[in-house]
Amino acid sequence: MITLGALNDITTIRHAFFTRTGGVSQGIYASLNCGFGSGDAPAAVAENRARAMTRLEVAADRLVTCYQIHSPTCVVVETPWTHDRAPQADALATRVPGIALGILTADCAPVLFADPQAKVIGAAHAGWKGARGGVLEATVARMVELGADPTRIVTAIGPCIAQRSYEVGPEFPAPFLEEDADNRDFFAPARAAGKLLFDLPGYIVRRLGNAGVGMIQRCPNDTVAEEDRFFSYRRTCQRGERDYGRGLSAIVLTG
Repeated sequence: MITLGALNDITTIRHAFFTRTGGVSQGIYASLNCGFGSGDAPAAVAENRARAMTRLEVAADRLVTCYQIHSPTCVVVETPWTHDRAPQADALATRVPGIALGILTADCAPVLFADPQAKVIGAAHAGWKGARGGVLEATVARMVELGADPTRIVTAIGPCIAQRSYEVGPEFPAPFLEEDADNRDFFAPARAAGKLLFDLPGYIVRRLGNAGVGMIQRCPNDTVAEEDRFFSYRRTCQRGERDYGRGLSAIVLTG
């Protein structure tokens, strides 16, 4: 698993961006697939999630995840739910100790949030659609409702698809440039004629900065290129495989 210094320095939380290693799943899901939405055996997914929570010293039934739909919706968590009752949303916030907020990804960016003074945490699933739609700002807003101050919020962007792996078509930049002409900064020419490379984590950094958060840290890993460590939707599509595993990122208040 991967942890980042900005969150490691906060003594009232634990967090992790888990890699795909250390689980029980087989084949294309090997080995720490934590997504019940995959075609993996539910018992294997449950065991993988329990193993991840053991690393965070949290009971497996205290992990909550969403039914992710690339939306800007952030839900406040007051009590845990089971995976089959998960709300349709792409971000979570809480001030309740002992509840682990989990995000599932396979190229999209997991973003973890914490205000150590207010003891409020958040987690967001940020692909291009969710990020452009406002899921990051929605997470900050929900945390503020719970007592957080944006200037105190520490954020960490976990492993996701890197710009060098994110080839897009010529039509892709248009809505980003309509939003802000400076978003051209996040596009570079690809080797293929007419194609571009999109910098998703860079775009997320700017959105978080514009939301006024106090600290932003990003992980340098590329989920597409590092097959031995991460699941990747894009890599699966390139190979014509039938499905893919989901990696877990989680954050929990310890008290």
